[in-house]
Amino acid sequence: MKKDFMMAFSLATSWNEGETTMQKLLRVPDMDNPTSQMLTPQAANMLQRGPLLIVGTLDAQDRPWTTLWGGQPGFSRPLGGNIIGTSTIVDGVNDPVVQALVGHVESGEMVQGAQKMISGLTLDLMTRKRVKLAGRMVAGTLEEVDVEYAEGAERPGKVASKQHQLQLGVNVEQSVGNCPKYMNQYDLRPALVTSEIISQSSSLSLEAKALIAKADMFFLSSSTPKDMDTNHRGGPSGFVRVLSDTEFVYPEYSGNRFYQSLGNLYMNPKIGITFPDYESGNVLYTTGHAEILIGNDAASLLPGSNLALRIKIDEARLVRGGLPFRGTKKNPSPYNPLVRTLATEGNIKSNISASRKTAQLKKKVSITHTVSRYTFSVPDGLTYTPGQWVAFDFSSEMDHGYSHMRDDDPLSLNDDWVRTFTISSTPSSKDSSKEKEFDITIRTVGSVTDFLSRQNERASFEVPILGVGGDFKIVQEEGKLAAFFAAGVGITPLLGQLSGLDVTPERFRLLWTVRLMDAGLVVDTLLRYAGLAGSTEVYLTRFDGQSKSEENITALKKLGAKVQTRRLTKSDLDDLDAGTWYLCAAKPLRKDVLSWLGGKKVVFEDFDY
Repeated sequence: MKKDFMMAFSLATSWNEGETTMQKLLRVPDMDNPTSQMLTPQAANMLQRGPLLIVGTLDAQDRPWTTLWGGQPGFSRPLGGNIIGTSTIVDGVNDPVVQALVGHVESGEMVQGAQKMISGLTLDLMTRKRVKLAGRMVAGTLEEVDVEYAEGAERPGKVASKQHQLQLGVNVEQSVGNCPKYMNQYDLRPALVTSEIISQSSSLSLEAKALIAKADMFFLSSSTPKDMDTNHRGGPSGFVRVLSDTEFVYPEYSGNRFYQSLGNLYMNPKIGITFPDYESGNVLYTTGHAEILIGNDAASLLPGSNLALRIKIDEARLVRGGLPFRGTKKNPSPYNPLVRTLATEGNIKSNISASRKTAQLKKKVSITHTVSRYTFSVPDGLTYTPGQWVAFDFSSEMDHGYSHMRDDDPLSLNDDWVRTFTISSTPSSKDSSKEKEFDITIRTVGSVTDFLSRQNERASFEVPILGVGGDFKIVQEEGKLAAFFAAGVGITPLLGQLSGLDVTPERFRLLWTVRLMDAGLVVDTLLRYAGLAGSTEVYLTRFDGQSKSEENITALKKLGAKVQTRRLTKSDLDDLDAGTWYLCAAKPLRKDVLSWLGGKKVVFEDFDY
């Protein structure tokens, strides 16, 4: 009895070779494997309550595929022991998992004793609960059935539609609970399958690329000769980046560090990834090979990442109306980091190289409640040109080490603590390598800027400099007006370049939209740069009723700036015949302004990082 118990315990707490290797490569300390060698009560309960079942299996060529079934709770349930049964409407024509399991037999014919490897993920996207399963197929059948559905208000009544129903029995050999991180909420409802192939080949069609570009989650399956694993990956829309017609890449965010999927892929790089479009019911099935990128290999392709997967596609199948449900998007996961763009897409962090320089905080000036100007000294000198940015590494101060969940500050789990700020000062000499000081003018908007705002210049605070970069340069063409549109602290790329510009109204115009509470930043800027006020029109928004606001408005008018106490509109831009527009604003406003300036020459600074 004791020997049998110890053997079972050993099986339940051991890792496969790939998982162990991945943990060593990523320097993960020893930990217990939480996987149970049975269908646990937790898994059985979740199976009955979860409206989705994600399933992976291998086709006749031993290629993994992944699919999504369900749409409402109750279509899967325990049958006794470790056996579970699933009865659900599926795409019996173009679903590669259905084809691999029962697609080779006549309609209604039972497949028995197949022992085919199957992995699953039962989940509820609204409660963000999920449980992984793995086992072997016991029996299955696929048959056509009539499904009644309501036609709609204009044609009341019910109509029968031919659908494929799958009956499947699986012997569960493993189950394990998973955390809710990166799971974006969708409210699901059943729908008819109207399957139609849009594209199927060894490369991605334009429609397939578009689906990947908007996806905020996908599901993947991997395998070894002994078992399979199916799991979820989520993030902000666009977190998967398309590299070419045959490749895409995605970042592996901070997880539970079990590396069950990556462990399988280390041993066997074959992977099946499926992207659902819950709104349309379209679905993209892919199978291919994964390359695990660690450290510099990941960062060089997808800057900001320490771990990423590059997928080479062997087959991509895009199906219209292939999902048996539809979904309405609700709340994104609070753990989603910002989208990490490719180095080839201009990711600013791809231009950052290691530096031994250190900046010391010398002075801090509070301009408004949230905006401050910081002066740093660099004993070794800093080389920069007007309008460039400097990259700081705050990890030694801000990185508190690994934790699985951090509900008080979820975004910190995937933060590399590298921040880039535009240098708002101008080099004092032609030999910019001798610059011993520089300024940054920033708003306190997050953990790093909040940390910086609490530093005292008398405390000798220092921060490493990773590098300097950027090429946002304002050029005044002969006989043409240059216009600069700024939103809030988006003024900073202009500040370092003002001394070299002709800022007379005939040659230069500044349109600056600012919250009224930050009007002090405009006053400070116009006082520091003589002559700029005459070329400036300010749009003040979000009135707060504070007396200081009226003082700032009066001060701006005295300085000679035009002041509008309203939002900027398209007609305000139409009045200016500028040869080139320069733009620095957050993404939503930038999108609006770019649409207003359609057909005109626009140069903009991208601060989406």
